[in-house]
Amino acid sequence: MNSSLFAVIMMLAVLIPSGMQAQAPATYYNSAYGKSGKALKTELHEIIKSGYVTKSYDFLYTIYEESDTRPDGKLWDMYSTCTWTHGQKKCGNYSTVCDCYNREHSIPQSWFNERSPMVSDAHHIYPTDGRVNGQRGNDPFGECANGTTLTNGLGRSGSSTFPGYSGRVFEPVDEYKGDFARTYFYFVTRYEDLMSTFSTSSTSFSGNAYPSLNSWSIALFLKWHRQDPVSEKEIVRNNAVYKHQKNRNAFIDHPILAEHIWGTLQGSAWDVTGVETPAELLARVNYNANERSMMVAADLGELSYEVVNISGVRLLSGTLLGGDAVSMGSLKPGVYFFRANADTLKAVKKFIVQ
Repeated sequence: MNSSLFAVIMMLAVLIPSGMQAQAPATYYNSAYGKSGKALKTELHEIIKSGYVTKSYDFLYTIYEESDTRPDGKLWDMYSTCTWTHGQKKCGNYSTVCDCYNREHSIPQSWFNERSPMVSDAHHIYPTDGRVNGQRGNDPFGECANGTTLTNGLGRSGSSTFPGYSGRVFEPVDEYKGDFARTYFYFVTRYEDLMSTFSTSSTSFSGNAYPSLNSWSIALFLKWHRQDPVSEKEIVRNNAVYKHQKNRNAFIDHPILAEHIWGTLQGSAWDVTGVETPAELLARVNYNANERSMMVAADLGELSYEVVNISGVRLLSGTLLGGDAVSMGSLKPGVYFFRANADTLKAVKKFIVQ
């Protein structure tokens, strides 16, 4: 990589957190405090439904320019390794991966009969390669150990190997599994009042307002949610969609909510204390490119961490105290992910070693 291109990428990477400006008002979730389980989910439904602004299906491409842009300025595609320029090579017809990109309903349209407002809700519709989108079809997300991956594609299709379901599924790559899990948590909360009208045949849905997801999907998405913490990419996207739709994905803002609704904290009331959001955590963990070190703010307390490469291989791990720094000097030039864990809160920061 030449020095001028690297400088541009680094500048864009630094600018990404500025997309966090369109954050929720401080009181956005106040009415949900003190609730758990079904009551908490219903209150979140009321919060993220209130004030929702329906946008047209075509307007998604406009939102994508703010919500789904990589650090190098290209469109962010979670289904392929292709390089896309916003507004160019929209599908159309396709025969192979990298022919064109389109709008992927992570919750397939057939599950809700292509109805509005679900059909154009940007929180669950991502720009993806058309061929891989077609490979997935209307299959639910799942795990398929022996699935098929297309050339230049990300993810695989095949028979489910996750307990509780044996049908055909699409498995995204590990880097984005948490993204899709939190997308499903959002969808079944936002549309809680319509869940009884959605399909339950070969889907992730249970056909009721609570828990809304069937048992194997709850187990699957909680697993992904825990293994793949909220990233800066998700925070930027959540803020960009909020700017246009005026509602948020609560499970990106407060990942612990999933545990209070479906997981290990169902009987415990949600209470916000201390550093609660991934955005707050990431703001306290910063990479110093000149010193090649990751620095932790003094007010953070104890933090466990691991550093993985783009293939998910763990290279470093340990524990830091507020005000400490850990050297990244042993890493070769490349892209890495710093996974931070402060108590029950986790977040991922992407950084580049030159």
